[in-house]
Amino acid sequence: MTTKERIVEEALTLFSVKGFKGTSVKNIADAVGIKDSSLYKHFKSKQEILDSIVETMNLRLEKMSEHVGLPAGDDVDTAVTFYAGLDEEQLVAFSKKIFLFYLKDSFVSRFWRMGTIEQYSNPAVYAVYSRLFLEESIRYQTELFAAMVKAKVLKEADPGVLAMSFYAPIYFLLSKYSMHPEKEEEALQVLERQVREFFRIYGRE
Repeated sequence: MTTKERIVEEALTLFSVKGFKGTSVKNIADAVGIKDSSLYKHFKSKQEILDSIVETMNLRLEKMSEHVGLPAGDDVDTAVTFYAGLDEEQLVAFSKKIFLFYLKDSFVSRFWRMGTIEQYSNPAVYAVYSRLFLEESIRYQTELFAAMVKAKVLKEADPGVLAMSFYAPIYFLLSKYSMHPEKEEEALQVLERQVREFFRIYGRE
């Protein structure tokens, strides 16, 4: 791991515990084991470190999509074809795989905690968290469910309501268990019940 990568890693750890404002450049440098002046050779400011964290987070999510087999990009038609080919058991297994990535991936889980810490003290930082975990997720799923309803993969329903119905329990479980990843089996049991119920209510016969 390069010094620049270590700075990003240590900064995220500190941000996820002390918050962005509560962490100084000196704190980060000390955690890495370098002088403040050495840190500034890699980043001009604490904000630039945060920007790099966000960039790394985006790359992490792209790799996650490849790892679990999600359709690449925002091609809704490809996604509809993919999800339409999943039966109930496959949808449950696939949902668990994605959930576990968000719950147990070290970088993602620390980013999640940083965002929840900053929601009341740093609107700019929380806005990034909200965009990644709320706005973009709901937007994509709304478009996806609209296409799936049109393709008669799902029953006729408001796509926005479908997106909220599917994602809200997942977001709740991530919030509840983000500090307790050792309870993953408990979380997965609840998630499975939610996915099966969604499939029962909205899936076509």
